Amino acid sequence: MSTAARLRRRTLLGGGAAVTAALLAGCGADTPADSDNAAGSATPKRGGRLRVAFAGGGATESLDPHLANLFNEASRAKAIFDKLADYGPDVSIQPRLALGWEPNADLTRWRVPLREATFHDGRPVRAADVLASYARITDPDRAFRAKASLSLIDLRASRAVDDRTVEFALTRPFAEFGNVLAAFGAYIVPEGSESFDRPIGSGPFTFSSFTPGTSLLLARYPDYWDGAAHLDELEYVIANEESARVNALLAGQVEYAHDISPTTARSYAADDRIAITRMANSGLQGFTMKLDRPPFDNRDLREAMFLLTDRQQLVETVLSGSGQVGNDLFGKGYQYYADDIPQREPDLDRARALIDRAGASGLRIPLDTAPVAAGFVEAASVFADQARAVGLNVEPVQRNKDTYWREVLDNGVMACFRSGAMPIETHISQRLLSTSTTNATKWMRPEFDDLYATAVSSADEVGRRQAYGDMQRMLHAEGGLLVWGFADFLVATTPQVGGVSADAPANTLDWARFDKVWLA
Repeated sequence: MSTAARLRRRTLLGGGAAVTAALLAGCGADTPADSDNAAGSATPKRGGRLRVAFAGGGATESLDPHLANLFNEASRAKAIFDKLADYGPDVSIQPRLALGWEPNADLTRWRVPLREATFHDGRPVRAADVLASYARITDPDRAFRAKASLSLIDLRASRAVDDRTVEFALTRPFAEFGNVLAAFGAYIVPEGSESFDRPIGSGPFTFSSFTPGTSLLLARYPDYWDGAAHLDELEYVIANEESARVNALLAGQVEYAHDISPTTARSYAADDRIAITRMANSGLQGFTMKLDRPPFDNRDLREAMFLLTDRQQLVETVLSGSGQVGNDLFGKGYQYYADDIPQREPDLDRARALIDRAGASGLRIPLDTAPVAAGFVEAASVFADQARAVGLNVEPVQRNKDTYWREVLDNGVMACFRSGAMPIETHISQRLLSTSTTNATKWMRPEFDDLYATAVSSADEVGRRQAYGDMQRMLHAEGGLLVWGFADFLVATTPQVGGVSADAPANTLDWARFDKVWLA
C-alpha cells in the first residue's frame, strides 16, 4: 500500500472515530463537568434559557462569523454556524460538516464528502456553499482571519463534484489539510450571504434577536445534524469587566460567566453559589525575544534567559497555581509535541556564566507589557526580579493596551506573549517561518523552513513526526520564545448548570460551546 493510500485510510477511519466519539460525548454526557464544585444535575435535561456573560466588542460588533475574533464572537459563531472540521481536546482535527478528507497520491488535491446537514431555513448544506464561503474568506479585498490559513487552496481549480462532495486543489503538497478546514473563522455560510443582521447558519441555534454591544438571543434548532441542543434558548449578555460578570452570576442575572481570573476562582472556591470549571492547558504564557537585533542576537544571552527563569514561581504567583510549567515550546500535550525534550530547570550559576561570556552583566533590557491579558503586568514584574538575581536589569515598560499587539510584533526586543490553542503546524507556519507574517521572535532559519516543508509535504506520519521533533529541538536550543507556563482557562456557573466541558482548551470545539449544556 502506498504512503498516500495509508494516509487516506487513516484520515477517513480517524474521522469516523472522531465523529463517533463526539456523538457519544454529546449523547452520553451523564457525569458532571470536571470542576472545582460539582455543577448541575448528572442527567441532561431539556428546556430553559441559559444566560451567558462575556466581554464584548461594543456597539459595532457583528454576527458575521468570518469576522469572529473575540471570545464572545467565537462562541456565538459556533452556536449559529459550523466549520468543515474543528479542534479536539488535544487539538487534533475532528470532522464536523465534513465526513473526512481524502488526498490524491501527491497531496495536491483533497476530496471532502459532506454530511447531510441543513441550514436554518431548510436548505441543504452543499458543496457550492463551501466553495462560496471560502471564496468570501479569501477575497483579496477583505481581511478575514482565516484568509491566511486558506491561502494554499486554489479555488479556481477546485470544484463541486456533486452537491455533497468538494474537491480542493492546492498550490503545493500539504499533508495537514485538516488544519486548513478547522481554521479559526472558516465557517460555512449559505452561498451569496453578505448580510448577517439575521444570520442563517447550520449550527445548533437559530437567530432570534440581537442588540450589538448588549445581547444576542438564540433558539434551539431542532434539525441540527449533531443532535438538538438541550436548551430551548441561549442568551449572550455583555459584561466587559470580570467583576460585572461575577456579580451578575451571584445576583441571578446570568448562569454562566466566561473568563474568570485565578484570583477570583480562589476567592469563591468554598462558595456553594458558584461552580468553577478549569479547562487545563488552555493558554501559553511566555516572553518573546527578537533574534534579529541586540541583545538577543547573542545565543548565550538567550540561553541565560531560559536558565534564569523560575517557571514554577511564575505559575504560582501570576496564575495563582492555575496552570502548569512550560518548557520553551508551544503546544504541550498536543499532537506532535516533543515531550521527549527534558524539562528546563533554573540554573543560576550557568546563567551567570553565559551572561558574563556574552558581556551582558548589568545590561538594561526593556520588557514590553500591558494589561491586555490577565497576568501580563505581574509576569513582567516577577521575571524582572528573577533576572536581577543573575545581574540583568530587566525593566518592565508599560505599552498602550489598544496598540500593544501591533507594536510588539516588530518593535522592541522583548515582550510578554500568550497564545490560545492551535495545531503545532499552524503555530509554526504563522509564527516561525521566514515568510510568517506574525513572527514576533524574528526566528528565520532556512534549514528550519526546509524541515517544515518536508513535514507538510510528506504522507508518511512517522517522517512527519520526526521532522516536527527536529524543529522543536532547534527551537528549544536556539529559539526566542520563552514559555514559562500554560494557564488554565476558568469559567464560573451557577450550581444548576450541567455539561460544561473541562476537557476543552480555549479555541477548541467544546470550549464555550452550549448545545451540550443543560439547566437542572
